[in-house]
Amino acid sequence: MSSVWNRALAAGCVALVVSMGEVGAGMASAETVKGIELAKRATVGLFSPEHETFKQTGRGHFIMQASGVHLHDGYILTAHHAVERDERGKRLVQEEIRVLTTDLEELPAKLVGVSAFLDIAVYRLTDGADRLPNVGFAEREPQAGDAVLTVGYPLGWGPAFGFGRIGNPNTFLPTAEGRLMQLALAACSGNSGGGLFNEQGELVGVMHAIIETEKEEGPGRCSQFAFAVPGPLAHRVVAALIRGEQPAFSRLGIGLTAVQMGTRWRVAASDVRGPARDAGIQKGDVILAIDETEITAAAQLKNYLIERTTPGQKVAVKLLRGQKEQTVVVTLGRS
Repeated sequence: MSSVWNRALAAGCVALVVSMGEVGAGMASAETVKGIELAKRATVGLFSPEHETFKQTGRGHFIMQASGVHLHDGYILTAHHAVERDERGKRLVQEEIRVLTTDLEELPAKLVGVSAFLDIAVYRLTDGADRLPNVGFAEREPQAGDAVLTVGYPLGWGPAFGFGRIGNPNTFLPTAEGRLMQLALAACSGNSGGGLFNEQGELVGVMHAIIETEKEEGPGRCSQFAFAVPGPLAHRVVAALIRGEQPAFSRLGIGLTAVQMGTRWRVAASDVRGPARDAGIQKGDVILAIDETEITAAAQLKNYLIERTTPGQKVAVKLLRGQKEQTVVVTLGRS
């Protein structure tokens, strides 16, 4: 995932690189320019573990493995998968990382906590936090078509900018348990963990993954088809990790399968356990709604539980058993 680049070229590489597909013909507003500059200055590159070896050999290379963003008080947000490394066949999270600022300052940071559930990791700088700007999470979540940008170290160099738009804000991949936002935005390996910003420089997401649309040889991968952890979910996880806690998510205890009812597809319980079983839900029950929100897909139910409920909460599940509709109340468990 990482890439090597020469220190002698660093000053030139630090100049922003723009994905031209989403740059409008007109001049950007003063507010947008300010937001872009804030996003750039708050972004950091994460050195690869091999960086120290290169320093000792005196070859003067940077080896960047991912991206991150400074939140406040030295807290660095990045992706969980970006800070894992193989040690004797095991995937372990790095306890310490070193980051590179846009001013070419190398700073150390120690692990605060991770959530593999939503692919989030938080570190804290041991020095130099006062020299980085703070960025906050946006109050408003972006909608399909909204303009966004990301700053990071694609293919190991940067900071490089990618401009694009929100595609489908409600998608799921097997690489994360929670909802992801699909982006029409150029990104590469190395963008993982970088911030996704609105035009005001506020965080609206964290870069998670790309889907390759073209196959090329070599370790670097790029795509116009990217995904990000939504800002509200990332904010919830970050706040818990900073408090020294693991974020709690609800568990209903139902495995779902698609079933066809006439011309429409719905979802039915294929496996029932824990809270759902205790409430009387049975295998084969068609799930119609939860707290009056219609459920038509397993991803939709998962999204509702993660974002709109907490463990211990009681929810009303409307279901169809045979030809009869009924409602049961389930006390949610903890995942």
